[in-house]
Amino acid sequence: MTSLPVPNRFERPSAFAFLGYAAAIVIILWAFAGSGVSIDKITSSPPRFIDFIDRAFPPNTDPKVLTRLGWKMLETLQIAFAGAVIGVILSLPISLLAARGLIAGAWVNQIVRTSLGFVRAVPDIAWALVFVVAVGLGPFAGMLAIAVDTIGFCGRFFADDMEAVEKGPAESLTATGANQLDVVACATIPAASPAFISTGLFALEKAVRSSTILGLVGAGGIGIELKVGFDLFDYPTAMTVILMIAVVVIGIEQLSGWVRSRIIGEQR
Repeated sequence: MTSLPVPNRFERPSAFAFLGYAAAIVIILWAFAGSGVSIDKITSSPPRFIDFIDRAFPPNTDPKVLTRLGWKMLETLQIAFAGAVIGVILSLPISLLAARGLIAGAWVNQIVRTSLGFVRAVPDIAWALVFVVAVGLGPFAGMLAIAVDTIGFCGRFFADDMEAVEKGPAESLTATGANQLDVVACATIPAASPAFISTGLFALEKAVRSSTILGLVGAGGIGIELKVGFDLFDYPTAMTVILMIAVVVIGIEQLSGWVRSRIIGEQR
């Protein structure tokens, strides 16, 4: 019996592909070198980490401290919800200009998409610094930062959601003589609404996570308590803040996931 040759597990890369793989490896090694990776620091860190855990536990459960931290966490949620709501509302008209083939021309689409890309490229904590300079310290600066960050996030995804909807209903309305705005209002937006809600919930999760650290730059919320705890080596209070943030963020994510699952279930 003639034995068949065993096929190659991997195709031999072309010269161009080989250069690409080599360049990727060089970039990865360059990134590790620039990030200061140190085996000595890794091996010597466990004792210091264990010392931190030993000094941080048990967390600070003093009623006065918990009350103060509770009000700060409530302020954090207010910043997140208000900023996310404003950002989502403003994202809708902006996304209409960013969505290709709806109500604006290609050059308008490109300008708006580039602007949204710039907004997303700037970290939310940087926006918080900008607004602290503009409006002063406090939660209002944090709320504005969350709103701008949400516009950058939702504006792009809302536009993609509208571009991805089934074109049949829109084409039917167009055939009856409906103008472009009527088609968008009566066909495109209703079809994309479930995706809007899902994206909006993701934006809310993102806003809650972001708002917990905006206090580090004076933009309100519980972040300032975390900074003060570490600055004063009050590790039990810092650990209390960390645990509160974890509980709230996980709770919001679970609630958001439940709502999204209900939306998907209703669609089916």
